[in-house]
Amino acid sequence: MDMGIKEIEVEIQKLELNERASLAKWIVESLDELTQAEADALWAEEAECRLDELEQGIVVEIPDKEVLLRARAAIS
Repeated sequence: MDMGIKEIEVEIQKLELNERASLAKWIVESLDELTQAEADALWAEEAECRLDELEQGIVVEIPDKEVLLRARAAIS
């Protein structure tokens, strides 16, 4: 049996305050979840943008050793 939104609201109102708060937190967090396909598409889009920036000379490559040296210096 599928419940409609009104029936769900009635059941939620029966919950304790802390239970409703936990449910609300879960609902809000669930809105930010991506499917693997959506995440893959976003990463592919980001990779294309970064490649375009490299090809246009907007950014320059930094060798991995240099990145590690800079990171270690920043946290030292």
